[in-house]
Amino acid sequence: MKKVGQWSAEEVSHWLSEEGMQEYGDSLQQADGPALLRLTPNDFLTPPLSLVSSDNGRQLLERLETLRIEHHIEEHQKNGHANGHGRLPNGTAKPLRKSSLGLNGFRKEMVQIPIPMLEAERSGFPQEWGKTGVAFLYAVCCFVTTTVVISVVHERVPAKEHTPPLPDKFFDIFDRVEWAFSICEINGMLLVSLWLLQWTLLKYRSIIIRRFFFIVGTLYLYRCVTMYITTLPVPGMHFQCSPKLFGNWEVQMRRIIKLIAGGGLSITGSHTMCGDYLYSGHTVILTLSYLFIKEYSPKRFWWYHWFCWTLSAVGIFCILLAHDHYTVDVVVAYFITTRLFWWYHTMANQQALKETSQSNPFSRVWWFRLFQYFEENVKGIVPRNYQLPCSWRSSPWSQGVKYSKVDTQ
Repeated sequence: MKKVGQWSAEEVSHWLSEEGMQEYGDSLQQADGPALLRLTPNDFLTPPLSLVSSDNGRQLLERLETLRIEHHIEEHQKNGHANGHGRLPNGTAKPLRKSSLGLNGFRKEMVQIPIPMLEAERSGFPQEWGKTGVAFLYAVCCFVTTTVVISVVHERVPAKEHTPPLPDKFFDIFDRVEWAFSICEINGMLLVSLWLLQWTLLKYRSIIIRRFFFIVGTLYLYRCVTMYITTLPVPGMHFQCSPKLFGNWEVQMRRIIKLIAGGGLSITGSHTMCGDYLYSGHTVILTLSYLFIKEYSPKRFWWYHWFCWTLSAVGIFCILLAHDHYTVDVVVAYFITTRLFWWYHTMANQQALKETSQSNPFSRVWWFRLFQYFEENVKGIVPRNYQLPCSWRSSPWSQGVKYSKVDTQ
């Protein structure tokens, strides 16, 4: 293999692709081997490298450290000790002390280079798909529970003829637009599709989707509580709610299954029940999808972020324009979604906040033990790194050795 110090810019780009760090390709497109070896942590604090990844280049610097060791060994062998002689500054040879020589007159040095079993173990970001499966089951249970609670609450919603909609300032300003809610759901489906496509290209996809499952499941679990304890009247006289079943559990179960199969969307004709107002589930999905898209995409994709923000903002506005939720439903949904997302990621990015202690108020939240289980082996901020979904580097079966010893003479 060609020595690192002799790499061209094309070979550096090829190496970045092999290491699964293609996002640095644009910023380092003019860098050759020597320039790559000269990179320091300070280079990742200023543009353009500071705009690429959220980990300040830590992962790339770890790879470079291995390259520097290999480069040092190569230079050591080239300029150093052969046949029991070292080199003086003027280029003349000097004999080495006998105590430093091996039996055959050669100086032997053992260099130990750590190479973990898995790349994820070295970087501190193990995939742990089993934990992701637990998070998925947690989210499914929360979704099913929410659907059951919607069916229960539907039976308690007062008739609009006896209990008219509550006053809402937004409704006083804007008249209802019938097709607006369809725009909201189309925007939501588009955002979720973009997020899932982006997720399939992420390098640490298991960790990230685990976080998504936990946060969205917890948000819907909170929603079960708020809509059950306080049942609001319908927001508008245009609502056509399904008839009450008065304890007919067989029909209720069919209604629940229909709602789950249709994704809880009105556009699919599956959501005909009323009462799930405080707070808005559509706002949760629109907001959370955008937050994950922005958090786990390169900062330089500002146009992509603005496009997704526009989809989310227009979707939320259309919820209100359709008069399908009270304004307070949307405000509460936005507040809880953003706070839970930011709290969780703050805790996940700070090692001290993953420990139970008196100085860590976050450890008192009810889901802290589950959070510890999911994040205990994640060391630091998950990089915004991308690779093809079928890359062998992400495979849990790719093998390696823990240490490699290089015997230099």
